[in-house]
Parts: sequence; C-alpha cells; structure tokens
Amino acid sequence: MITTDILIIGAGPTGLFTVFEAGLLKLKCHLIDALPQPGGQCSEIYPKKPIYDIPAYPEILAGDLTHKLIEQTKQFEPGFTLGERAETIDKQDDGTFIVTTNKGTKHHAKIVAIAGGLGSFEPRKPKLDNITKFEDNGVEYIIKEPELYRDKNVVIAGGGDSALDWSIFLSDVAKSVTLVHRRNEFRGALDSVEKVQELKDAGKINLVTPAEIKGILGEDKVTGVLIEKKGEEPFELPTDHFIPLFGLSPKLGPIANWGLEIEKNAIKVNNALDYQTNIPGIYAIGDVNTYPGKLKLILCGFHEATLMCQSAYKRIFPDKKYVMKYTTVGGVDGFDGTRKEAPKAVVKAIE
Repeated sequence: MITTDILIIGAGPTGLFTVFEAGLLKLKCHLIDALPQPGGQCSEIYPKKPIYDIPAYPEILAGDLTHKLIEQTKQFEPGFTLGERAETIDKQDDGTFIVTTNKGTKHHAKIVAIAGGLGSFEPRKPKLDNITKFEDNGVEYIIKEPELYRDKNVVIAGGGDSALDWSIFLSDVAKSVTLVHRRNEFRGALDSVEKVQELKDAGKINLVTPAEIKGILGEDKVTGVLIEKKGEEPFELPTDHFIPLFGLSPKLGPIANWGLEIEKNAIKVNNALDYQTNIPGIYAIGDVNTYPGKLKLILCGFHEATLMCQSAYKRIFPDKKYVMKYTTVGGVDGFDGTRKEAPKAVVKAIE
C-alpha cells in the first residue's frame, strides 16, 4: 500500500505543479498516470510545440516546460505510479481514500486531486478488421522503447507531429522506415516536415502519399501491410512493425463512475472556494474540471492547484493555522534536506 498526503491523478503540468505547492505546505504527494512518463499531453502529443502563454516565458517548448516542472518537484520527492490507470476509489470511515489502479496497485491518501487533463488517453485506432489481433505483436500505438525497432522494418501511418518526429528518430534506428499518409500535405512543425523531406531525398525514409493502410498481413505477428495509393492498385509491403500514430482520444475513463458530478465529460467543482467536487476530500483541477467561466489553460491549472493545496492543508490539519509566506521571504525547504532562500541582507556601516 502506497501512502501519501495528496494523491494526484494525472502527471501533466497541473499535477506536477501541485507537488510544488503542496511541498511548500509540507504535504507529501504521489502521482498516478496512465502514460509511461510524466508530462501528460505536453510530453506525449506535442513535446516540440511552443507554448506562448506561460508567465515569464515568451515562448517555451511543451517538452521543456515539462522538464522544468519535474525539476521543480524534485526537492519534494514525489512518488510515481506510471503506466497504470486509476480504476476504483473507496472512501474509508476516517474520510481518507484508497485508490486502486487497473494493475492492482493500491494507494492510501488523505486527499485526492484529479488533475487528469482531458482524461486518460486512448489511441485512435485505424478501422482495420484484424488490428486487435496484432496489438503487441507488431502493432504499437505508442512508442515506449525505441530500441524495439533496432534493425527492423517499420511502417508508420499518420500526418502530424508524432508521425513526423518518430519517422525522423527511427530513421537512425530501424533498418527501414516507411511513412504513409492519406494526403501529400503534413500538419506538423515546419522543421520536422523539412527534415523528413531531406531524409526522403537521402533514401533514409520511404514516403508513400497520398495513401492508406488497408490491411495487416501475418498469422500471429505482423509480416506486412496492404497499402492503397490513391488511383492505384493496393500493394503489399513487408514489415516487422506497423505504428499508426493518429493521436490519442481523451476519455474520463473509470473516474466517471466514482459518483462525481459530471457535465460534458468534465468534473463539476466549486470554483468559488477551492475546486472541491461534490465528494468532500476529492478535488478536480486543470482541464478535467468545469465551472462557470472555465478556461482550459495551463496557467489556470496552476492557479487552481495553488488554492486546492491551501484547502487540502486545512482539511488535513483543521486545528492548525497556516500563515502564508512568500518564497522570497520564507525560502523553500525540500523533503530531501535542501533549502533554497534569498541571500541575507548584510548590515554594514558606510564610513
């Protein structure tokens, strides 16, 4: 049983910043995320896309923002349960909660903060009759271990950043990379499109457009795909792996069955006070929540996380009075023994 003060469901930017704000209050955090690494959409979907509305950063790449948030949390030593989805929640007689994942990992927490962004992500699968048969047997929707493709033949389908970026990356890993897209135009970062063009001209990427995958070949494992190029007869292409990268579809998932008040696939909260749900002790912050005037912006998630942590502290320690101090005045004491503080003023006479 993993025990913590605040259990955060979702390790995207809002969830990660919650660790910092909770740490200032001496509250320990543990995070659950269905993705294999922290960062949420910023890491999984658009790590190389710039964000322009983060305070003090005229421009910052989504992946770099995630990296800086993770660095900011390290002082407070958060725990992580990654690659697992929060499945069930049971409220205990003392008001605490036990959350169990789809893999059976149990977490005991005084407070639950749902920061799941748009929900748990499920891959958008192409409509191919036999695709489920080959999942984990040559069909992968998310690339977790690039070395799996070392010296293998790979077919990637898609026209966005993920398809472009992974085609570029795997061109130095795989024996061959074929990128298939139903249009000639790609919707992605300009430098990525230009890099794919360079690799195509150099013979390191085989580009097939406009075309679609119409079937998967093989018995127990993928041995090839059937490609139909517009205006031409379908042809078979031998391959070891087929990777359809058509994005991830957000779903609220099992959380929708926790008895929370839901409105249009989002969790209703009390924004007048602390972003608490209709179940005391369970909060929802970031894109996963809804209230009058809600804006789905990262900076709004940061604000919600800050107020939620103050409320969580009062709930855990009802008899204690917390006096907020600016970090420039009080400094920051990490759970790892480190301390960050502004230099002390020096008292010295001027002669």
